[in-house]
Amino acid sequence: MTDPISDMLTRIRNAVTAKHARVDMPASKLKAEIARILQDEGYIQGFRLIEEPAEKAGRQPRQVIRVALKYGPHGEKVISGIQRISRPGRRVYLGVEDVPVVLGGLGTSILTTSRGVMTGRAAKKAGVGGEVLCNVW
Repeated sequence: MTDPISDMLTRIRNAVTAKHARVDMPASKLKAEIARILQDEGYIQGFRLIEEPAEKAGRQPRQVIRVALKYGPHGEKVISGIQRISRPGRRVYLGVEDVPVVLGGLGTSILTTSRGVMTGRAAKKAGVGGEVLCNVW
């Protein structure tokens, strides 16, 4: 797999479209930070890092992120769109003055900066730019 972040976003997008309660994906520190931001911004109910047991004797156990998805009171989607911006083939770096505003402030952009992974609003407040990972609305 060449782009694990895109895989994570696609799994979430597909699970929301199919109205699943949760979705599992291979774990990494960056994916856990993205899930933390999605939880803090209210797009998902929560997430957990779980240890998936080894099915076969020769295989190592691996960590999995289990994301609990969130829906409205009548089953409407909380995440109506999620878009990958910076890809391995085309990295997108922006300064603090160019950090995007998603849907006039109704959405969230997620950036990785020198101070860690944060939202576009937090990056502007901190006065740092960075690589724009994705937009969520």
